[in-house]
Amino acid sequence: MRYLLLFCLILFVFQGSGQQISLSGTTVLYDQHFIRTEGYNELDFSKANVKFTSQGLQLYKSEGPVRLNRYYALAQRVIRYHVKLGADAKAIFQSDKGDFIAIVDMPNKTISIQTDPVLARKVMDMNPEHEYLVEIHRDYQCSSLKLINLYSGEETEVRGINDGTGGVGRGTEGTGFQVGRQYDYYCFGILEGSGMLVKQIVVQAKQANPILLIYGDSITEPEGYYPEKSFSQSWTQLIINHLNGKAVSSGRGGTTINELLERIKNELPYLKAKYVMITIGTNGGNTPENLSQLVEYIQSQGAVPILNNIPANESGTHIPVNEMIEHIREKYKIKGCQFDIVTSKDQLGKEVDHSTMYFEDYDWGKIYHHPNVKGSKLMYLRTLIDVPEIYQ
Repeated sequence: MRYLLLFCLILFVFQGSGQQISLSGTTVLYDQHFIRTEGYNELDFSKANVKFTSQGLQLYKSEGPVRLNRYYALAQRVIRYHVKLGADAKAIFQSDKGDFIAIVDMPNKTISIQTDPVLARKVMDMNPEHEYLVEIHRDYQCSSLKLINLYSGEETEVRGINDGTGGVGRGTEGTGFQVGRQYDYYCFGILEGSGMLVKQIVVQAKQANPILLIYGDSITEPEGYYPEKSFSQSWTQLIINHLNGKAVSSGRGGTTINELLERIKNELPYLKAKYVMITIGTNGGNTPENLSQLVEYIQSQGAVPILNNIPANESGTHIPVNEMIEHIREKYKIKGCQFDIVTSKDQLGKEVDHSTMYFEDYDWGKIYHHPNVKGSKLMYLRTLIDVPEIYQ
């Protein structure tokens, strides 16, 4: 049994660092075996206490974790660590922003996600003499931690659903529950105890050769603000469901085209999507130069860019942004969806239609930026008009 499991592990992750391989509808985005005693330029050890050995990367308690300097925002992905923990080790696996924190606790034989309240499971078969796979999954609103014993085959999992509040303040539809979306960079380290040996890290997308990749900011990340009960009616999910799941989104709240240009290089070349849909600019940052750079990069990867108008908002900043986007579309003779039309009063692309947006009532202002169920349906329907070819 032990040798069968090890053989399956080797078959599953066999590939050189950073190269693509598709297995059962998945794509390896990053693969690193720790068999050298130097190198590993894609990892930041500046706050970590690490010893390089031929057996693996030995971690000890330190000021901070090791960081993998590869920026991801794919809403369907997993990172897998092949590890061996000391008898007194308490290991942490988290996003660099700390929105998601998972802990594997050897002395107390538990795994947990540090939500409020904490989500935890007892692990019956936990032995410091054994090696394990630690898997951190993200599947849109769902995040999970799985511990797999490579000697017994036992699996223990804890999971949580990120339940958005809809709007904010007076616009809130529910209390919500924050699990985190595993923002930006993966980190791992030791909180307590004698240490942990890390033998391999694999980052894997849960898609291979999708029809469509959907990029953007928080508007493209409805898993952050949509209530769980209505998430299937968000605009990205309506598109993905129409494509029978052969699409995936990569939205990241609060970002601009600059962050998008960084993360797309860690995702698109491996996934090899046919179409790439972009909705970016609500947070500012667009210029003719960086929009041109983005379009040309997508084309260089053999994909067809779709550059959407951003939805209408309460301040009217979408108007000059969309004028720029339309100019870039004309420059490259590409298509895009007129999301501003369907989210504006009388569909004129000017004043935001409040009925299409969640109401976010902050102390510093009242905003209408994120499409609600009505707005999402109208945005989805607009894709049927503007880019019907993605559904062929």
